[in-house]
Amino acid sequence: MPGARWWFFNAWLYYRKAMIYTALVITNTIPIYAANRLLLLSMALLLSSCSTMSYYSQSIVGHGKLMLARVPLDKAIESADEPLKSQLLLSRLLRTFAIDHLGLPSSQSYTRYVPLAREFPVWTVVAASKFSLTPRQWCYPVIGCASYRGYFDKAAAHRFARQLRSQGLETHVGGVPAYSTLGWFADPLLPSMMRYGEAEFAETLFHEIAHQQLYINGDSDFNEAFATIVGETGALRWLQANNPAALPAYRNKQLIQQQFFSLIEKTKQALQALYHSGKPKLEMLIEKQLVMKQLDEEYERLKTEQWNGQGWYQSWFDEPLNNAKFAALSTYRQRVPELRALLDQCDQSLPRFYIALALLTQDYQKVIVPTSCHHSDVTSAS
Repeated sequence: MPGARWWFFNAWLYYRKAMIYTALVITNTIPIYAANRLLLLSMALLLSSCSTMSYYSQSIVGHGKLMLARVPLDKAIESADEPLKSQLLLSRLLRTFAIDHLGLPSSQSYTRYVPLAREFPVWTVVAASKFSLTPRQWCYPVIGCASYRGYFDKAAAHRFARQLRSQGLETHVGGVPAYSTLGWFADPLLPSMMRYGEAEFAETLFHEIAHQQLYINGDSDFNEAFATIVGETGALRWLQANNPAALPAYRNKQLIQQQFFSLIEKTKQALQALYHSGKPKLEMLIEKQLVMKQLDEEYERLKTEQWNGQGWYQSWFDEPLNNAKFAALSTYRQRVPELRALLDQCDQSLPRFYIALALLTQDYQKVIVPTSCHHSDVTSAS
């Protein structure tokens, strides 16, 4: 998946924070009075169903292990060998750039490092029915509904996916290099954030910090598209200011990404038309397979004719194609065009962009993005 930048957010933040505070009290890390209110909330959530409790438990344990494994950046840099030392030093510069030049919030996030041994910190599960591109929603207290569910254990994610498939749903399990707790915790730097090079590291870090700038309950598509715009815009500006020699490669990566998403969008439109055609299910199933076959063929042509045989996104095609995979991509890209248009309306000014979005409205839990930046001009002048 492009850049592999998934934001892991689940609405068990209150509960998770309470339980981690419990662990810290037990280890004498914080005084007990600091955890009292959160413990009351966790006790209330203990009344949830067994399946819900099982999910919350793996979340608490997984996130708690990460939080307790954090190492202050100074200490991590002091003991690190190359290339990790340079990556950690770069993280400091990127974080400062995000605050000073992108207008993103300053917090304790990304001032610590976790030397995580596994490939990803989190795996997400997305599900959709056989004849729909709309992802299943899971709703939680505090932050509303999300179109995916996150697991700190890969095997647990696949078990949940199998359970959903037994209910007749199509599923996709994807690794997540980074996730945001929206400022509830000091999110750590992870090896998975830095493995793709400077430009992708910058984009990922800016993307994750952007979630602390703006988050709308219950609208995954908007939240991810907003962070994507900030991440990509920020990475371009970072390279322009600090490493212009890397700009051509990054722009080429964006072109390849756009070609891939255009191909996916064309396929999604064909599937949407099929699913709304009213045809019998068996006939739709046969035509669906033909649409997927055509996608495979067009991807091979794209590789040959545009990418000089390079297998960009090959891993995405290596696994069976289904509606859940399309839904997962849509969460990150569906609303990017309208947000990019708004940023253009704001003359590429991120502060004005943020102000315009602060005045947005919602209709049936879907964010209505402003089509003009004029309100931000009035607000910023007042």
